[in-house]
Amino acid sequence: MASDPRDVLLAGARTLGLHLSDAQVDLLLAYMGWLHKWNKVYNLTALRHPDEMLSHHLMDSLTAVGPLWRHLQQVHGPSGAPASGERVPVLDVGSGGGLPGVVLAICLPQVRVTCVDTVNKKAAFIQQVAVSLRLPNLKGLHARVESVQGGFGVVTSRAFASLVDFTTWSRSALQPGGVWMAMKGKHPEAELAALDSSVEVFHVEPLQVPGLDAERCMVWMRPSTS
Repeated sequence: MASDPRDVLLAGARTLGLHLSDAQVDLLLAYMGWLHKWNKVYNLTALRHPDEMLSHHLMDSLTAVGPLWRHLQQVHGPSGAPASGERVPVLDVGSGGGLPGVVLAICLPQVRVTCVDTVNKKAAFIQQVAVSLRLPNLKGLHARVESVQGGFGVVTSRAFASLVDFTTWSRSALQPGGVWMAMKGKHPEAELAALDSSVEVFHVEPLQVPGLDAERCMVWMRPSTS
């Protein structure tokens, strides 16, 4: 008998130390429903089965929530938000079907996520999700990341491009003091070695995806001040 998606999601969240509300769980499952539905027509992801989407997409993206939350607390204090009360602007580059951007927007109300993609139908899907799930802190943007200028405290990506290309293309999107948060598979030795002195790698964080026997890590970077 197939496992109940809600049970799988809750168990995975507990493993990751995440405390999700019932409303957040409902939104995450509703998002997966939208992704599965639209994928039949718009080819948002190569995975077709809802169980695979849950394990390889949703659970994988959930591993980014804790690291981002800890970063926000380090920068802004216990609330994870600026004293102004505004949301922290996050850019998800090459977001595709909204991973991890939509998951971050649902799980962290302290952030305002823009999912940028060069494919118009993918940006349109994100806009549809934002409206349908009533997520005021989510938007889709059809653009090349190189054209996005400033204003983002965190620029993230998941399986998007090499670290050199990711940081080069998205540098103009970072606000002063901003950081890059790149989700990668196994420790990317060659990509790290290829970075030049304009990029400082200040942390490589191992990630464990609940239910998946696969290597993952988060590479934290910022523009070098030297």
